[in-house]
Amino acid sequence: MVSKLIGRLACALALLLLAAAAVSGAMADAATATAPQVTGAWVQLSPVAGRPAAGYFTLRGGAVDDRLVAVTSPRASRAELHTSAMANGMMHMGSMASVAVPAHQAVAFAPGGSHVMLYDAKPAGTTLPLVLTFVSGAAVRIDAETRAAGR
Repeated sequence: MVSKLIGRLACALALLLLAAAAVSGAMADAATATAPQVTGAWVQLSPVAGRPAAGYFTLRGGAVDDRLVAVTSPRASRAELHTSAMANGMMHMGSMASVAVPAHQAVAFAPGGSHVMLYDAKPAGTTLPLVLTFVSGAAVRIDAETRAAGR
């Protein structure tokens, strides 16, 4: 009789643990789906010592509109969001306070357009760690591939 009771309690406990794991997994999936995703990250190193590197990647918005408000790296003294555009036949670059990331839309950071200026960048081997912070509070850590100047 006691062994049957212990067996039933063990079964009930196992079912509760399985249910908790399922709920936890669903919550993790939902959090991942709402946060912006970052793909194709790479950093073009400068051919001139002391000049900043440039970071590129593609952002894909999560479930709701968001804004990229900062990029940092433990291996750079500072990072700034920038954009480049042609005006009157000249390429101009300027800093941006933030970048809109619409829900479920792609935002490209690419040569000749939006990019991240990375000052005093010191890659760790062939990558440079970056942390992208969004107004929603989401923070996405990535390792960007580094490319030597001219590659």
